[in-house]
Amino acid sequence: MKIRIALAGIFLIGLACAAHAQFAIRAGYFPNMTHAQALVGRATGRFEKELGPGVKIDWKTFNAGPSAVEALFANAVDLVYIGPNPAITGYIRSQGAAVRVVAGAASGGASFVVRTSANIHSPADFHHKRVASPQLGNTQDVALRAWLRENNLQSTDKGGDVQIIPLANPDQLTLFEKGQLDASWAPEPWATRLIQEGGGQLFVDERSLWPNYRFATTEVVVRPEFLSEHPDLVKKWIAAHVDLTEWIARNVEAAKSIVNQQIAKDTGRLLPPRVLNEAFQRFEVTNDPIRSSLVTSAEHSYEAGFLKQKPELPGLVDVELLNEVLREKKMLPVQ
Repeated sequence: MKIRIALAGIFLIGLACAAHAQFAIRAGYFPNMTHAQALVGRATGRFEKELGPGVKIDWKTFNAGPSAVEALFANAVDLVYIGPNPAITGYIRSQGAAVRVVAGAASGGASFVVRTSANIHSPADFHHKRVASPQLGNTQDVALRAWLRENNLQSTDKGGDVQIIPLANPDQLTLFEKGQLDASWAPEPWATRLIQEGGGQLFVDERSLWPNYRFATTEVVVRPEFLSEHPDLVKKWIAAHVDLTEWIARNVEAAKSIVNQQIAKDTGRLLPPRVLNEAFQRFEVTNDPIRSSLVTSAEHSYEAGFLKQKPELPGLVDVELLNEVLREKKMLPVQ
């Protein structure tokens, strides 16, 4: 009897140790609509279901890409949803050691919004204006600087008279409402919130600046070391990501509700239905990393001074596992 009790105790201890030793994937995203797969996946447990009971997810949220890339550099995350420009910068800075794009997540979903009372009607009206982006060197920051150059404008750090202020999205809305910010290049849902709550108006829908109205806004990025050591887990994550992409595209109303609930958990506030509805119209979920726009984004980063040499990105994108998943699901592979 004593032996049975002892064996039972050892068995229970073993179970406890096994549970304690459960493998964890450290995954990051932003509470933005263009990270819809991450938001819906976290809310519904879809990734956990695909990964199986032996794997848990340690979720982390970020305001913008550069801070997420620093987390990759510090080995603090394994997989993260980020914009193309921080991914490119991280790839070049680490000489390919810290960043690998394994799938796309969103196209579109970023806009240039001006405060209505700032009296901005043309590019010439931006002289001496205060313009925000989410973070220095992030995807919207680079897009803003490229647009200024193309319209013969320069930021103050380049000797011009347009003041660019890197500012977290919630703080941008506060300054819009106070009349202390003139414009912002922002992702969704923040662009729509600036319009509907901050007294702003749409000046440029960034989709209009790209061929076929498509450009990468969000990519799925993995640390190459993690990809090499755990390709099976990365493939399972991508499989769940592909399923979520398809589900969101086919179930927009249900997806809106889930995205909104998760954003509320992350930020403390539900989005009003009219913000939700308008913001969802400005982007599309996708599995395609849209390589062509990555090349253009890299050139813009170089021109803005964020890259010290002309970008070469031969190993940035690795869609081998993504295309395996797509073929297994009888879907067309991406380039």
